[in-house]
Amino acid sequence: MEFVKNLAAVCRMIKIEHSVFALPFAYMGAFLAAGGWPGLWNLAVLTVAMVAVRSFAMAFNRYADLDIDRENPRTQKRELVTGELSTGFTLMFILTTALVFIAACALMNPLCLKLSPLALALSAFYSFCKRITRWCHFVLGSVLGLAPVAGWLSVDPVFTLPAVLLFLGVTLWVAGFDLLYACQDADFDRERGLHSIPARLGVPAALGVSSLSHAVTGVLFLLAGWAANLGAIYFAVAALVALTLMAEHLLVKPGDLSRVNVAFFTMNGVISVVLFLATVIDLAVRG
Repeated sequence: MEFVKNLAAVCRMIKIEHSVFALPFAYMGAFLAAGGWPGLWNLAVLTVAMVAVRSFAMAFNRYADLDIDRENPRTQKRELVTGELSTGFTLMFILTTALVFIAACALMNPLCLKLSPLALALSAFYSFCKRITRWCHFVLGSVLGLAPVAGWLSVDPVFTLPAVLLFLGVTLWVAGFDLLYACQDADFDRERGLHSIPARLGVPAALGVSSLSHAVTGVLFLLAGWAANLGAIYFAVAALVALTLMAEHLLVKPGDLSRVNVAFFTMNGVISVVLFLATVIDLAVRG
């Protein structure tokens, strides 16, 4: 019973339900690489790998940030801070998810297995970035940006232009909404000596960088569809996504961050799913 209780706590800690952000882009890469249905086995192994690496990254982040989370009023109810979850169990969870990720990559192909330590290293490195650089938001973006590349390589172990464009698009997409989220901690980060764009350049500048990131994201998603020879269905939805991303910024003002969670969670979860579904439908119609 204690193990089950700890496992439930760690799932809350890493917000397992937010895997929806990255999974649709991983599936998108897999469907594009296959030109349609990539096969149940490929999707199953890819799902295990993606959930494992995201769980590893989130748990590692919570462990690495424990000293910071204890001081930040916004994060003082997190499971590691309150003691609901022990550091020992968290470390065991981190190791287990890393091993599961490597095993899943081994079931894909040799290239994915070779790249798996690099993916884990980048996922862990993000946790230390806000101690050394204000551009930490883009490092986080690059971690999630690997999702469509991972999906592509799991089916076809060759780096291609559509996968690279999707990597860049997702990187800026994530960085853009992480900037919105980080605005909530601007004062704390500044006082603590942490590096983030809101803390170092101010909230208005951070919102401007976020808007620019999302504007370029919309272009990159359209270019990725062009490189992958997708059709009208995808382009119509990708254009709608681009407009939605820009509309997102109407919800957040420098003096009013109360709607950040709506912009950060709700709209972005919908965007990834909708773009994936548009890709699947377009491929089905074309095929």
